Amino acid sequence: MTQVEKLLKYQEADSRLLKVEQKLNSSDERKKYMQSRSYLTKASEKLDQIEAKAQELKNNIDRLNTKYSELAETLKDFDNLNELVEQGNAISFYKRSAQSLADDLKALKGEINSLTAAIKEQVDEYQTLKKNVIAAQKEYPKLQAAFKAYKDSVQTEADEINKELKQLAKDIDADILKKYQAKRSERVFPILCKLNGDVCPMCGTSLSIAEKESAASGKVIECENCHRFLYK
Repeated sequence: MTQVEKLLKYQEADSRLLKVEQKLNSSDERKKYMQSRSYLTKASEKLDQIEAKAQELKNNIDRLNTKYSELAETLKDFDNLNELVEQGNAISFYKRSAQSLADDLKALKGEINSLTAAIKEQVDEYQTLKKNVIAAQKEYPKLQAAFKAYKDSVQTEADEINKELKQLAKDIDADILKKYQAKRSERVFPILCKLNGDVCPMCGTSLSIAEKESAASGKVIECENCHRFLYK
């Protein structure tokens, strides 16, 4: 049996293994399990974001408290307004100060309202996330078990094919097999293809003169474009 024939036989068995893998990867059990796992992972990241936002809101609360304390101190200046006016102080000064204080209080009120709305939004988001995560955590073990059961059901078939591949690999050139397996890991399939005249049947690349001679002598060559193995 030639090296090409051995490699074709190996690829035929490998194609059966690929179908088993595709059946597993496209199964509803795997899809539901992976979606649940992905959601819980992202939920953890979202929780970190909410905590960071909560810290930002706390910093804003501290800032507004400081600003309020400063305004409260300023208000004390108006406690003895009548006495200060009687002593000859210009009332226009206090009018300007009062107007400035009123503007500051108005701005502060606006900030407080915005902050209150932001806090409510964060609380609502957290409560919704908490509810969904609790539900997902309860469902996750069931989905994980269902996927494992399905995976186990097809693993026997995969194990049998892997045994066959291991046996076939013994008769294949080590360098060629290594390249084959590298291409397989890149999800290239089929890997070994019969030439269409002097052209790669998968990508349409024409062979060089040297490659034509090698293929004609029965050697396995590699397409310079799609990197598949080619033979006559």
